[in-house]
Amino acid sequence: MGIILWILFGGLVGWVASLIMKTDAQQGIVLNVVVGIVGALLGGWLMSLFGKSGVGDFNLYSFLVALLGAVVLIWIVKILRR
Repeated sequence: MGIILWILFGGLVGWVASLIMKTDAQQGIVLNVVVGIVGALLGGWLMSLFGKSGVGDFNLYSFLVALLGAVVLIWIVKILRR
């Protein structure tokens, strides 16, 4: 059951990040999940640079860390596509 919750969490984070970065029309549900999960890893790594914890549980802090990582990931991809 845990993996299903993480996939749903990744999908939600990826979807919100795509809305913020205005790429929702270009992304499907699978890409939203991938962006959310990779964004959570990236956000956790970025927060560790500041001495903070990354994504560890299903709470608002973890959502915001994952969202930060997903937005940064979409931003990087947009720059590389230019």
